[in-house]
Amino acid sequence: MIKVLIVDDDFMVAKVHAGFIQRTPGFTVVGAAHTGAQAVVETQRLQPDLVLLDIHLPDINGLELMQQLRGVAPELDVLVISAAREVEMVRKALRGGIVHYLIKPFSQTDLQERLEHYRSAYQGLDSSKDVAEQSDVNRVFGLDRTERPLPKGCSVETLKLVEAALKEADGDLSAAEVAEQLGTSRVSARRYLEYLHDEGLLEVRLKYGVGRPERRYLLKA
Repeated sequence: MIKVLIVDDDFMVAKVHAGFIQRTPGFTVVGAAHTGAQAVVETQRLQPDLVLLDIHLPDINGLELMQQLRGVAPELDVLVISAAREVEMVRKALRGGIVHYLIKPFSQTDLQERLEHYRSAYQGLDSSKDVAEQSDVNRVFGLDRTERPLPKGCSVETLKLVEAALKEADGDLSAAEVAEQLGTSRVSARRYLEYLHDEGLLEVRLKYGVGRPERRYLLKA
């Protein structure tokens, strides 16, 4: 279980975020702090794996606080959650070694996607190995396509089936043809195909006939 400490000066916001985290499998909230001083004490006492850190705190800037927190918990990871949108602020946070920067306000889904990526990427690194594979590193830096957020209602397993259907095809396929092969709806198949196209893995060919042209999909070489 990944232990999370929430650091936010707003009591109600911290409570809402705690609810989001508690509904994310594999995570548990171990505490909350509302000032920088309290955050240092709680971090030293609880030794969390991850801190959700707001930048605007009443007694210190969150990015300055980050170094103090790592002083009492050297292995600590930090996910910044803030309304601060200044580009230089984001750059400073990135240079400080955060795992993500999430701008307020955000939804439960937004936070859960970042938490799930953190769990699979950062926590997924096998400490029993002396060296990391490139695929391990790619996951951490968000370069593993299957770790990126999929469209709502889509799954990695079905995405792989769609890719397999395209690889086995002699030529291009329509959404209707993919749907027939997989036993899904045409709308669902098209959602996966458009996702792969947006990722730069497919090219789209238009087949003209009666009515609207049909979109046909082909894996890029």
